Amino acid sequence: MGRMTASSGRRVLLAAPRGYCAGVDRAVIAVEKALEQYGAPIYVRHEIVHNKYVVQTLEKKGAIFVERTEEVPEGNIVMFSAHGVAPVVHDEAKRGNLATIDATCPLVTKVHKEAVRFANDDFDILLIGHEGHEEVIGTSGEAPDHITLVDGPSDVAKVEVRDPSRVVWLSQTTLSVDETMETVDALKEKFPQLISPPSDDICYATQNRQLAVKQMGEEADLVIVVGSKNSSNSIRLVEVAKLSGARAAYLVDFADEIEEAWLEGVTTVGVTSGASVPEILVEQVLEWLSGRGYEDVELVKAAEESITFSLPKELRRDLREEAAALVAERTGTARTTPSGQ
Repeated sequence: MGRMTASSGRRVLLAAPRGYCAGVDRAVIAVEKALEQYGAPIYVRHEIVHNKYVVQTLEKKGAIFVERTEEVPEGNIVMFSAHGVAPVVHDEAKRGNLATIDATCPLVTKVHKEAVRFANDDFDILLIGHEGHEEVIGTSGEAPDHITLVDGPSDVAKVEVRDPSRVVWLSQTTLSVDETMETVDALKEKFPQLISPPSDDICYATQNRQLAVKQMGEEADLVIVVGSKNSSNSIRLVEVAKLSGARAAYLVDFADEIEEAWLEGVTTVGVTSGASVPEILVEQVLEWLSGRGYEDVELVKAAEESITFSLPKELRRDLREEAAALVAERTGTARTTPSGQ
C-alpha cells in the first residue's frame, strides 16, 4: 500500500485510483466533442454515465437526455451511452432516420461480442448482473434466446440450462469482484462443466477501485464514496468498504450531503469515488472535511492506471449531413439540416 507520510489525530485516507475510468472519460468527451462539432442539441439515450453532476453539466452545454429512441426528432443525432444498447436500439434509430454515435465502453462491447459468439455456438449463457441495469439490458439483447440473468448467488438454485456441458458465464462489468466469484462458485457447483469467459469481464477500473477501498476499510472508521445512487460501481464500493472493516460507509453525490453526525467518534475517514465521478466533487468533499479538522490526507494507492480509449469513430464524419440525407431519402425532398427544436 503506497502512502504519503502518516500523521497523528484526524486524517483522511484518499483512495487511488478513484473517479473517472477510461470508458467514462471517452463517453463524456464524446458528448462534448459532438456538441462542439455539430452544435446543440445532441440527444443521448439514457444518462451518458451514471452521475448526476456530469449529466447536469452536459445538459447545460446542449445535450438532451432521453429514455427512448422514439423521443428523438427525426433527422437528428443520437448518442448511445457508455453502458451499451441492444441491437434493437440500433434498429430503432435507423427507423427514426437518426445519425448515431456509439459511446459504449469498449470493455462492455467486449462482453457483447462474447455473448454473440457463444450464442452462435449454441451455448446457454448465464449473465451475472443486476436486473434492470442498462448494461445488462444491452448485453441480454444481443442473444435473448440464449441468455439467462443470474442476479447473485441466491438466483443460482432456479437456473436451468438445456445442456450442462454447453454453458458459459459472463458478467456485468461493474459488479463486486467478490460477490461475482461467489456466484460463479455456486454456478460451478451446480454446473461442473461451466465455462469461464476468455478474459475477465469485470473491468480493470472497477477492480482497482474496490482494491483501494479494501485496503482503506481496514483502517477507516468511516468511508465516504462520492457517486450517484444509480451508479452500480459506486454502490459496490460502499458494500466493499463495509465488508472490509469500516464501521460505516455512505454514498453521496455532493459534499453538502455529508451529515455532521457521521463524524462522531471518527478519527479516520476514507474517501473514494465511483468510476463516473469527476475529481472536482472529491475535492469538494476533502474541503468539507478539512473544515472540520480532517486536514491531513494520506494516499492509499492500490494500482497504476494508464489505459485510454480512442473516441467513437462516428465523430470523424459529418453526422448532421448524414441525418439530413436519411430524412431526404425517406421523403424524397431536398436535404435540410434539422434544428432539433
